Amino acid sequence: MKLRTISALTLAASTLFAASSAMAWESADGQHSTSASVGLFSDYLFRGISFTSEDPAIQGSFDYAHASGLYAGTWASNLSTDDGSSIEIDLYAGFGNEFGDSGIGYDVSVVEYMYPSSSLDDYTEYFASLSYSYFTAMIGYTNELGGDDDIDETYYNLSFDYDLPYGVAFNAAIGYTDSDRNDGDSSLSDSYIDYTIGVSKPFVGLDWSLAYVGTNSDGEDFEAGDGTSDERFLASVSASF
Repeated sequence: MKLRTISALTLAASTLFAASSAMAWESADGQHSTSASVGLFSDYLFRGISFTSEDPAIQGSFDYAHASGLYAGTWASNLSTDDGSSIEIDLYAGFGNEFGDSGIGYDVSVVEYMYPSSSLDDYTEYFASLSYSYFTAMIGYTNELGGDDDIDETYYNLSFDYDLPYGVAFNAAIGYTDSDRNDGDSSLSDSYIDYTIGVSKPFVGLDWSLAYVGTNSDGEDFEAGDGTSDERFLASVSASF
């Protein structure tokens, strides 16, 4: 899943290094703009867990933004899960800006996860984030994970972004999932940690990235179908329009 603004690099480990969307169109007064991106990823990793059974994924997005900080967009990826899912389509909207001249940025948003090709129910997640200097702290919450009104889940993420020499961008992030999804089985954990460290760089008109992504041992209790939570490298190449 990808968001265009402040929380873009912290929302999901699977897309921490998706291309930042370049403006494809901007209104004459500079108030409105649209953008799009498409990328090929070695895996679809969502918070450290594979959603494509460790196979490659093609992901793309289209975004609208207003100069005030309001934005909306859609994102899609192929899937491979045990419930027969083959595609995920997300719709999102939010508002991001800065508190005066403090250098502290904020972002609030809502995301609707949709799975049109499977029996998996759609659900909604709400996000809020604060950023300052190289750091961004984000929290996400849903009270209907997988469309089940009895399953609450909260996700916390802290990321660090730093520009290295030669146009290389460095990113590191750690996330924590606190969930009710395993409450029916006392042998399963109700939380786990995911982490990412990687670099990205534009080259020959494309954005290239390589990241090392993983979870702690409790991530095994949150695996989806044939996908695993094992440590692995995530490589991608993407283009913005």
